[in-house]
Amino acid sequence: MLLLMQADPTGLSTPLGKIAIAATLIAVIALAVRFLWQNRGK
Repeated sequence: MLLLMQADPTGLSTPLGKIAIAATLIAVIALAVRFLWQNRGK
């Protein structure tokens, strides 16, 4: 992940790219937490 941020020909170092990465990480974490929370409740 850090390698992508340091050398990125895809333009992920732009503000928009950083926002996209942050949004993706938050979404993945939120889904994982929700999934684990639902499984724990059973």
